[in-house]
Amino acid sequence: MFGELVEVICNYVEVEPEAVKPESRFMEDLGFTSFDFMSMLGELEDRFDVEVEEQEAAQIRTVGEAVEYLEKLSAQ
Repeated sequence: MFGELVEVICNYVEVEPEAVKPESRFMEDLGFTSFDFMSMLGELEDRFDVEVEEQEAAQIRTVGEAVEYLEKLSAQ
């Protein structure tokens, strides 16, 4: 799941895939805007066939947290 998320991240911001780490923060390290982040969440919902709760998504700061959240949703 991490690899797929990195692929999606690279579609939204100009960053090399190898620069994306689990501890990378979306806004501070990867340069996401709020709009980029929400757009990416929509794509992730489609790709993984999950429904992201906005309030929970607002708590996600790092790539690792996003992977954990998506894995939890996928397991339901």
